[in-house]
Amino acid sequence: MFDLLWAERRKLKRSKILWAAIFGTVMIAAIVFASGLDRYQGPEMQYGVKTLTDGTRYIENAGWFMDEVQPWSVFFVLPAVVALLGSYMICREEEEDTLKCLRMIPVNEAKLTIAKMIIAFAASILLYLLLFAITLLVEMVLHVSDLSSSLIFTCFKEYLLTGIGVFLAVSPIIAFASRVKKYWLALVAAEIYSVAGLFAGMASIPRKLYPVTALFNFSGYQLTSSENVVVSIVVLLLCAAISGLILMGLNPRKKGEKSNGKETI
Repeated sequence: MFDLLWAERRKLKRSKILWAAIFGTVMIAAIVFASGLDRYQGPEMQYGVKTLTDGTRYIENAGWFMDEVQPWSVFFVLPAVVALLGSYMICREEEEDTLKCLRMIPVNEAKLTIAKMIIAFAASILLYLLLFAITLLVEMVLHVSDLSSSLIFTCFKEYLLTGIGVFLAVSPIIAFASRVKKYWLALVAAEIYSVAGLFAGMASIPRKLYPVTALFNFSGYQLTSSENVVVSIVVLLLCAAISGLILMGLNPRKKGEKSNGKETI
């Protein structure tokens, strides 16, 4: 398994899709920063790590940028990027016609698929940690004296858990797109799926049951009860279970099938 993970990591590093994912991560931070140049008009407000003062630019409030980037990234960019990365890695051997070569050597296709999913999982976490690093750097440049260690740690925890939650939420889409061998379908489906979370978040019950909004409870970004957190965790684990069931039928080769005179291990 370690060799498969190493090989998949090397292949992903050479892929242009990885650079597109990094570009998308940087762009969502830039877009939120630009939106933060508007001035807030209203009473002083504090919610979680977010504080807004009347007459100030949004970006001038310590913690606002780190806090605001999270929902924007979830609803508009990174779920689609993670879904595209995961489904592309699974589909690439067939798309690039290298699957036949793999079947000539004793490679267990089920283990190979698991390795690809693990790399996609790690990529989701790393993209969100990159996003956290970008937002933290901006916050430190703008108002380092106003940042507390508790605020930084809270945001780090939220970004880390959001990276995990995003992968779990889109894993059924990765599995389905890989099953039909159309990885670009994952990009479109995940984008619709994540944007729909804006509407699901308007009601209390859909908010904790819809995977894209449930991950906010899971990460701690949304202040809610422990019961809702548990429900959201169960929803995300069900997504992982569904993706596993879909991927179980991905490889048609039977156990013990021989390829090129060797039994697959």
